[in-house]
Amino acid sequence: MMQALPDGEAEISLVLRLPWEDVARLGQEAGRLAAQLHRPVTLDEAVSNRLRSTRPAASHATPAGEQPSAVPPAAAVSSLPPRPPAEQARQAIERINGSA
Repeated sequence: MMQALPDGEAEISLVLRLPWEDVARLGQEAGRLAAQLHRPVTLDEAVSNRLRSTRPAASHATPAGEQPSAVPPAAAVSSLPPRPPAEQARQAIERINGSA
């Protein structure tokens, strides 16, 4: 679902399946953003902030003949060795809670 917002932006609702490591990184991003803004921050806000800060230039804003730069999909995610899902979940929750 997409809706227009009063500030001229659009909001798109979707469902993503993410590895626990990525959820933990979003929790860390939310913590950094909360410290910067001096208020609680949701994971949704952290995702929106991350997307805004890494958004490539719009294609109409690039000089003629020049391709817009794109951020590789896995640029912010490091590859980790596979672990059992229960272990991934436990470690992700510990990271989010700050006990790791």
